[in-house]
Amino acid sequence: MGALRNLTVTQQIGLLFVIIFGVLTLATIASFLRSLGQLTSEQASLHERLKRDLRAVWIGTVLFWVSWVLGAFVATLLFAVVSFLAFREFITLTHTRRGDHRALLAAFFLVLPIQYSLAGGRAFDLFSVFIPVYAFAALPILAALGNDPTRFLERTSKIQWGTMVCVYGMSHAPALLLLDFKGYEKRGAFLVLYLVLVVACAQIAQEIASRRLRRRPVARHISRSFSWRAWGIGVLTGALVGGLLYWVTPFKAPQAVLIGAIAAGCGTLGELVMKALKRDAKGEVVEFDIDPRSLEEFSEQASQVIRDFMDRGLPFVLVTSPETRSYVRMIIERLFATLPVLSHVELAKGIEIKILGSIS
Repeated sequence: MGALRNLTVTQQIGLLFVIIFGVLTLATIASFLRSLGQLTSEQASLHERLKRDLRAVWIGTVLFWVSWVLGAFVATLLFAVVSFLAFREFITLTHTRRGDHRALLAAFFLVLPIQYSLAGGRAFDLFSVFIPVYAFAALPILAALGNDPTRFLERTSKIQWGTMVCVYGMSHAPALLLLDFKGYEKRGAFLVLYLVLVVACAQIAQEIASRRLRRRPVARHISRSFSWRAWGIGVLTGALVGGLLYWVTPFKAPQAVLIGAIAAGCGTLGELVMKALKRDAKGEVVEFDIDPRSLEEFSEQASQVIRDFMDRGLPFVLVTSPETRSYVRMIIERLFATLPVLSHVELAKGIEIKILGSIS
């Protein structure tokens, strides 16, 4: 411990990333070796989930490393781009109408840049209240100016909470990197590591507990694995990990334990909320449940039609029904990432539409 404290801040954070990349490399090698053996269907499913989780951790770690290496401005800019993409994906999975365009434009091109500018400028007082107070009040006003009262409360609340989750929540990552305490200057990366490890360990412990204990789920239609007992075990695990990592934070051990418990509890409950967001109004998970051959046929036909119009240099968009827009977009974005996919209710009034073709 004394040898670590004798290192400079830059050396400490560099060593931190070396350790993390080393652990991830070992985990990736172990996962690859595991895939070489014979796996049952359940084991194969768990292995695929592990691969997705590892890929996400790799991407997140590389993003943090690049942010730290290139400085505060680039860190803020990178997380702003990630936040923009996450918010875009969130809005894609929700039903919006033409009357929401003003609020959506403000959320994407006004609220998001201001929030990240406040984080990059270290204006943390205004940063902490800008979206929960000012944006929450302004977005419904802009939506009301769209002159569309249909399901107004539902529509505006989706935009508000999409902004809260994808912009406000995500913006805390660069804010932590830039946060300086007295005697803890330029060590924000350790705070990010602390929160990530606490929440990750809590989620793993909760998942293991839910499989072992087999308790009645609290919200069966959202998650069949979430129970209060498993959640409590996750919180206790987060508190324990937080206490063990107190030396990388500016907190004392009891404070680190309490903050770890709070972070673990909020993180695991946040995961439950995100599972709910992945379900549509009928409670069905937003994912494909169709014959793979039909999906392949649709993809091939769509590719042929779209490439034909692209080769001709024609500007166009793909229009579908509101009910199928999210599913069609999931297919199309894998083939043509920049092609807009809209529902017919999103088209502006009075716009002239020229039908170039159809895909069935």
